Amino acid sequence: MEREHIEGLLKELCAIPAPSDHEEKRAEFCKNYLLSADADNVYIDDTRNVRFLMKGDSGKNEDRPVVVFMAHMDTVFPDMEPMPYREEEERLYCPGIGDDTANLTLMLLVIEELLREKARPKDVDILFVCNAGEEGLGNLKGTRKIVEDYRKRIREFYSVDGTAAGYSDLAVGSHRYKISMKTEGGHSYGNFGNRNAIVALAAFITDLYNIKPACCGRVTWNVGTIEGGTSVNSIAAEASCSYEYRSDVKADLEFMKKHLMKLAEAYQAKGVDVNIELIGDRPCGRRISGKKTEKLLKRVLPSIVKFFPGYYENYDPLMYLHPGSTDCNIPLSEGIPSLCFGCYIGGGAHTREEWVSRNSLLPGFNALDEIIRSYFV
Repeated sequence: MEREHIEGLLKELCAIPAPSDHEEKRAEFCKNYLLSADADNVYIDDTRNVRFLMKGDSGKNEDRPVVVFMAHMDTVFPDMEPMPYREEEERLYCPGIGDDTANLTLMLLVIEELLREKARPKDVDILFVCNAGEEGLGNLKGTRKIVEDYRKRIREFYSVDGTAAGYSDLAVGSHRYKISMKTEGGHSYGNFGNRNAIVALAAFITDLYNIKPACCGRVTWNVGTIEGGTSVNSIAAEASCSYEYRSDVKADLEFMKKHLMKLAEAYQAKGVDVNIELIGDRPCGRRISGKKTEKLLKRVLPSIVKFFPGYYENYDPLMYLHPGSTDCNIPLSEGIPSLCFGCYIGGGAHTREEWVSRNSLLPGFNALDEIIRSYFV
C-alpha cells in the first residue's frame, strides 16, 4: 500500500458531505467501493449503515460468532456542500478529515486488500460497518441497529474512531435536550416591561451552570447552541437552547436530570412556559473486566505501538485508556466486550481546522490491517 493511494481515497471521501442524518451520498460511495472490490452481500440498511459480512471458514452461518469493526461516516458539521480541503507538506486539512474520515478510509482499504486475497476469517464472521449517526444528534442510531440485529452473536466489538494516541474502553453516557421558553413578548417600546424569553433563558442557563454536582464520576455540562427572538425592536416571545451533560456513572446522569427538571418547575412557577425535550440519550457502559477485555487489548495495543513507536516508546500504552462517548457506548451497555481505537495522528477534531498527519496514514493502514488480520490466522 502506498501513501498516495490512501491520500487519494481520503480526499475523495472528504469531498462527499455527510452530516449526521444525511450520510446517504457517502454511504452510496462506500457501498459501491466495496462492490467494485468484489464484496458480496453489501447493502445499506434503514439507518444508512453500509454493511458487509465477511463469512468465516467453518461452522453454520447462524452459529458463528460475529466480530464487528466499524468506522462512522458522518461528520459533526452540518455542511451539505463539499468542505474546503487543503494540503501542506506535513498535514492534510479538512473539517471531519480525522473524525472519522481517515479511519473510514483505512478500513475500506483493508477490506479491499482482504477481498483481493480472497481471505476468510477463522471461526468467526466479521461484520464491517460504515456506520451512520455517531455525531451530534445521530444518537448512535447506526450502532443501535447493529447491536439490535446481532446482539446474540456479537463476541467482540471495535469502533475505529479517534487518533492512535488513545483508546476508550469505558462509555461516557449523556442526555441531550432542547430547552424552549415562551413569554408574552411584545414591542420593545410599547410593551416594555413584558417578560423576555431570551432573558429568562439566559437566567436559566446561568442556573444550569451554577450546579455543584455530587459526583460519583467525572461530570461535564454544556450549552451548545442558542436561538430565539424576532428583531432588535421586539421583546422575544420564544427562545431555545441545546444542552447536554455527561458522565461515566449512571447515578451522575440521574442527579443532573433531577437538577434540570427542578429548575424547569421553578421557572414554570414564575409563569414562564418551559418545555424540556429529550433529543439524545447515550447510555453509560461499564468496563468489561477480566480476560475478555484483555483479549481485545492484546490484539490492538501491540500493533499500534509497533507502527506508532514515537508515541509510546517511553510510556505504558495502557496509560492511554480513557472513558469516551463513542459507538462503543451501545455494546458496552449490553455487556459486550468493546474497544474504541484510532489509526492516525492528527488534531483539531470538531473544528474547521481539523488535520491529519500525512506520515501517519501508512502506519495507520498497517496497524489496522494487522489488527483485523489477527482474526484470519
